[in-house]
Amino acid sequence: MVVLKTKAEIDKMRIACSIVREVLEKLEDFVKPGITTLDVDKFAESIINSRDAVPSFKGYRGFPASVCTSVNEVVVHGIPGDRKLNDGDIVSVDVGAFIGGFHGDAARTFAVVDISEKSERLIRVTRESFFEGIKKAVIGGRLTDISNAIQTHVEAHDYGVVRDFFGHGIGRELHEEPTIPHFGRANRGLRLRAGMVVAVEPMVTEGDYSVTTLKDGWTAVTSDGSLAAHYENTVAITSSGPEILTL
Repeated sequence: MVVLKTKAEIDKMRIACSIVREVLEKLEDFVKPGITTLDVDKFAESIINSRDAVPSFKGYRGFPASVCTSVNEVVVHGIPGDRKLNDGDIVSVDVGAFIGGFHGDAARTFAVVDISEKSERLIRVTRESFFEGIKKAVIGGRLTDISNAIQTHVEAHDYGVVRDFFGHGIGRELHEEPTIPHFGRANRGLRLRAGMVVAVEPMVTEGDYSVTTLKDGWTAVTSDGSLAAHYENTVAITSSGPEILTL
């Protein structure tokens, strides 16, 4: 069941989303060669806790860290650890914060200093695909209008859009209905309504879109070893159009 949010509830979600936004903005300067993905995790957690919030992901279904850190071929759900970031890497960081009974959720892919032009292009197209999708996040539209717009943009640039992981509703629970694919035919699925709040998060691969989950049960990598990028925001559907709460 899709849970529609009141204006007051969306106002509360803005607080959680502002913390997520702060973390991601501060990571722009923090991410550099020589730090580990665990350093990223500790840095993000310290900001979240300093705002009297808690990390949404820590302990969620057994996840052992506060954020997901996904380097190069890792698509999503990378577990922070002793892996050091090197010049030329790209790292996707997925951040969630919970405060006042509500979650916020967003992800960005960061460049570790001097990345290649092809890596820059992958990050750019992934970000663009999100905004193409969100143009369709309007009252009366269909859920898969978002999906199709994302896929169309990604594939126009000869990239793959991951089929194994989806966007989702968000609110009092980190993952709520509806489930939002980032691919598919338009004009299908439920009608979009005011009060829906969703996390849309295209994951885009430089090569084939298929992924493999490692033995840790979390870390998903591209099956062909190609690079992947991730871009996500929490978005409220309102009478005046989509409002991106994590920007």
